[in-house]
Order: sequence, then C-alpha cells, then structure tokens
Amino acid sequence: MNLVIDASVVIKAYVPEILSDKAEEVLSRLADGELVLLAPDLLYPETGNILWKKRRLHELTVAEADEIVDAITALPIRIEASRPVMPLAVAIAMQSGITVYDAMYVAVARIYETRMITADKRLVEALAKTEFSGCVQWLGAGK
Repeated sequence: MNLVIDASVVIKAYVPEILSDKAEEVLSRLADGELVLLAPDLLYPETGNILWKKRRLHELTVAEADEIVDAITALPIRIEASRPVMPLAVAIAMQSGITVYDAMYVAVARIYETRMITADKRLVEALAKTEFSGCVQWLGAGK
C-alpha cells in the first residue's frame, strides 16, 4: 500500500510528542514491507526546520538533532521532485485555501491515488469539506 507521509508524522516518530506511538507504527509498517511511503522532496527541509526550531527551544541537543537527521535521511521513502508536482499543488492550494507547502503532499497523494497521513489536524479540517478530503488522513485516526 502506498501512503504519502508528511514532516509532522516523520518528526513524531523520532521526537516524543502526542501521537508519537502512531507515527512509530507507520514507520514500523514501512520496515515490515506493509507500506511504501512517498513524499515530495520538501520533506527534508521541513523536517530539518522543525529540528532547528526544537534545538533553538532547547528541546533537543545538537547530537540528538544530528542523530534524527541521519535517521530521517536513511528512511526508504520514495521522494518526488517538487518541480513536476508544483502546478497541481498550486491549484490545490488555490482551491482549498491551504498552503502550497501542504498542498505538495496532497498533490503527491492525488497523483498516486492514495492518501497522505499527517499529524496536522487543522490541515485535515481545512480539507474536510473540499474535493481533497479523501486525500488526507489524520494520524490520530488510526490506519
């Protein structure tokens, strides 16, 4: 099964937060071969920025952040280049009112006829009454 994973879920798999157990389950399913994870190349700068913020807030040490970066970049996620996805992402953002950053993940899900999984409940709610509601799943909702 294909599933698009966003930065919020990836980070929760490595940084103890609410829903971290669910994020760890997703990566466990990847390791077991039950899932093929996809993401736009935006995943890397987004996760890096989250780690940078957590370091600035003294929630992580430099060594912890470095270890998480190594783990994230080693994940066998199929990465999609932003350039060919961008026209669809911009259209989705304009139709739904979400950011182009978030729409990049939705666009990859749309292209692969699957869903994206996110820990961003506001994103799920923003898409709930749009034609893109079937492209997104909240991490807290389960499999």
